[in-house]
Order: sequence, then C-alpha cells, then structure tokens
Amino acid sequence: MQKNTMSITNSFKYLLLLLSVGFTLPTWADGDTWGAHLDVEAKAGNRRHLGEADLFLPLAQGARVLYFANVRTRVDDQGSREGNFGLGVRHMLENGWNIGAYGYFDRRRSSATNFYYNQATVGLEALGRDFDLRANAYVPVGTRGHKLGSTSMAAVAGSTVQITTLDYEERSLQGFDVEAGWRLPIFDSEAGRQLRVYFGGYRFSDAGIKVEGPRARVELAFDDLPWFGRGSALFLGAEAQHDSARGDQQFLSMRLRIPLGKVAQSRSTLSAQARRMTAPIVRDVDVVTQSHVASRQVETATTTANGQAFTLVTSDAAPTGAALGAAVSAAGNDSTVLLSGVFNTGNTLVSTQIGQTLTGTLSVRTASGHTATVNTGAAINGVNATSTIQLNAGGKLSGLSISNAYSGGGGRAVLVADGSTGVHITGNVISVTQSGANAATGITIGLNTTATISGNTISATGSGGATNMMAIASTNASTVTVSGNSLSASGGTANYLVWSGANTTITADSTGNIRGSGTCNGTSLSGSVVFTDATHCP
Repeated sequence: MQKNTMSITNSFKYLLLLLSVGFTLPTWADGDTWGAHLDVEAKAGNRRHLGEADLFLPLAQGARVLYFANVRTRVDDQGSREGNFGLGVRHMLENGWNIGAYGYFDRRRSSATNFYYNQATVGLEALGRDFDLRANAYVPVGTRGHKLGSTSMAAVAGSTVQITTLDYEERSLQGFDVEAGWRLPIFDSEAGRQLRVYFGGYRFSDAGIKVEGPRARVELAFDDLPWFGRGSALFLGAEAQHDSARGDQQFLSMRLRIPLGKVAQSRSTLSAQARRMTAPIVRDVDVVTQSHVASRQVETATTTANGQAFTLVTSDAAPTGAALGAAVSAAGNDSTVLLSGVFNTGNTLVSTQIGQTLTGTLSVRTASGHTATVNTGAAINGVNATSTIQLNAGGKLSGLSISNAYSGGGGRAVLVADGSTGVHITGNVISVTQSGANAATGITIGLNTTATISGNTISATGSGGATNMMAIASTNASTVTVSGNSLSASGGTANYLVWSGANTTITADSTGNIRGSGTCNGTSLSGSVVFTDATHCP
C-alpha cells in the first residue's frame, strides 16, 4: 500500500507539472482556429484504476491543416506509470472527413519489475461526420526483455532425479490495434453533444507470446461546457476488452478538457468537423508487456544440496522387501537413500545402516548449481512384519509413509533398535492396524537410545480382538524428544497415545503435539509429552 501511495504521489507531481506548463500558455492568437488544451481523465476499472493528463499543443495551423504536439502522462494504482511524447498532423478534407497521422515515443515503468520500457507508436485516422476509422502500430525500442528470476523443480525420471529450471522474463510486445466507430443519429450532426460507439481489436506478440482480442467502447461527448467556456469539453466513456492473457477488462471513464490561455472572443463557433480536429488521439493505454518462460533447462541431479552423494532406489528396481533391504544395505553407512514408489515389503524387515538417511523428500543439486527439492511420496507397506523399518545408530527417517498391517501377530511400523543414539524420525506418516488378538505400535523406542520424533502423523488402529494399540512406546533408559506430531490410538482394548517406561527421559522440547483419540500410560524419569490442548503424557 505504501508503494502504491508513493507512486500515485509522484505521478501527481507530473500532472501538476503539465498543469503549470499549460496555464502559462498565452492567449490564442486572433487568427488561430485551434488552441492548446489540457485533458484530465480518470478511468475506473475492474482490475485497476488509471489517471491521465494529456497536453495538446498546436505548433502550426492553416485554414484546414493543424500540426500539433501531444504530451501525456498516465498512472495506475498498481505502481505503473507511462509517458507518451508525440507529434501529429490533421487535415480537413472538403468531403467532410478529417485525416490524420501521428507518431509517439513511449516510455513506461513496469509495476512488476520497475524496469523502463521504450516504444515507438505510429497511427493513422480518418474521422468523419458519421464514421471513424483508426489504426495504430506499436514497436518496442531498445531492451525488450527484463529477467524476473527462475524456479527449479525436481522429479524422479526413471533411474535419475531431473531438475527442470524455468527462467522467467517480462517482455515488451510489438503489435497493432484497429477500430471503427459510428455516430448514433440521436443528436443533430452539428450539435455540441454526440454519442459514438466503436468496435475493434488488437494483437500483440513476441517470443511465442500472444495477446489478442476484441475491444468495444462507447463515448458521449459534450463541447463548450458553460463552466469552462468555449473550447472546453467533457467525454464520458465505457469500454471492454478480452484476451486470454489478461482476461476481461472493463473501464468507466470521465475526461475533462480545459482550454489553456484565453480564447479570443472574435473566434467564431467552430463546425463539428473543425471541432474534431482536436479530438483525443485514441491508442492503447500501455506499452504492452507480458511475463513468460524464456528458457527451460533439464539437468540430472548429481548430489544433495549440500554436495553429498545420494542413492535413488525405486520400487521398480526393488519390488520386494528383500530387494529393498539389499539396496539399502548396499548404499552403506552414512549414506542418503532417496526412495521413490510404493514398496510392498510383506513380512520382511528393512534395516538401515549406521548413520544412514532413508527419505522420500530431498534437496538436490545439479552440476551447474541449480537446486530443488524432490518429494516422491514414497511408501513402505509391511504385512505382519515384526517391524517394517528398523533404525540403527544415527539413522534418519523422513518424508515417507510407513505402515504395517497385522492380523494376529504383534509388532510395530518403526523400531529404534536397542542402543541406537542420534536417531531422527521427521515428517512421516506412520500407521499400524491390528485385526487379530494382539498389540501393535506405531513407533517403538528401544533400550538405551536417544531419538527425536518430530512433525509426524502417527496412528494405531485396532479392530476385532485387538489388544494394546499404541502410537509411541518408549522403553526404559531412553531419552526422547517428541514434538509437533499428531498422535492417535483407537480400536483396541487399551489405546495409548504414549506408553513410557519409568526410566524414560522426555526432553523439555516435547511440545506442540496434537492429541487424537487415546490415553496415556506409564511414567517417566523426567518430562512429559505436551499437547496443544495443554494436556500431557504422562
């Protein structure tokens, strides 16, 4: 809001400058048919609002010809502003038509980038008593494009991770517009008020970008207003246009013309044809720009974002529990293994190596330095396995869906092995189900361990004769941090969010957990798992 306010304030300075220049112009000479004027316009739109000051300066004139300069400044409420500096000529023909030609140098500041674009505009017009024809061409000058930045996206492609980098650019477009108008025969052709309708279209393009569509507008004009005297005018308008790039745009406008200097009293009333020699130049309101993808680069990720090697294992390459276990083992200690796909491991335990990371989401880097995060949505589904995953010392489990479905045997989805320290389980969806007469646990934390369990959704759901259903179970002599998880346990004869042994140490950072169904069981050596509803276990 502050940026827009400053832009509008600065733009009003330009408007005031035009006003100060205009009001210092001398009185019209007695022999002059047309004098200088200032048009001030406000346009209210469905997408943005605009304001314009338009200074019209006759340079030389004869009985039927007028050479003029035209200076415009335009602002909108989104921080864009533009200046148009033009020269033109109009000629009154004996048959009632006024023909004209003009050229402009345009300069616009983009609201998206604050970059300045330059453009040349040339136009032709034929203004008649009942019909109007106009055509304009727009040609960018100088630098046409300005970089907007880039985005990189990563995805698994076969046996590799590919990073696609898109470079974005804002670009000034070349193009044209045309319109034809008709005076509705509501008022006499020489009357000081007229209603006209216009239909036309536009097309702008460059570098594969295309902006084109129809445009329609209506204009009600009043000449020689009693409040501002001879040479003044009021134009009320409405217009609409549509293109696929910018959608629908509609405007309501009011344009007030103020004659500059004093109109000589000896000047006779002008004919309708003569009055139209100073009709506003009609052209596109902007230097048209559009953002697009300037380039697309696809590269293979070679390391993690911090430069470490990683191993990609897909479910196509490791379709069984034994195959997945072998691939994880082959990656070795302190390795990072990215999983992709759905791994149905049955009753086979998959055990991580010392210091190994097993993940479904990973920030990766290409040789050229582009980085992105790949999220595979990988899942490991066990059935009646003692454990689906076993984490050993320094093991990390993240960004995965881990499940185990029991129909009588007991166990858990994730086991932190006895004696394992420095284990991290973060950002996973971990679930167990039990339909037999036995227990099941989401995560079991073994003896003499340290583990951090954070940002997971953990559920234990029983049915039939299910007994103890536990989201987290911590045995003795373990130190755990349990934070930011969503925990639930249901459907068993006993349902525990957290089951903790008497010698469990729960750190003070164990907060922010969301409590679902279930209760607490056990005690701790110190600390509690705290929930967002201010309850805690134990």
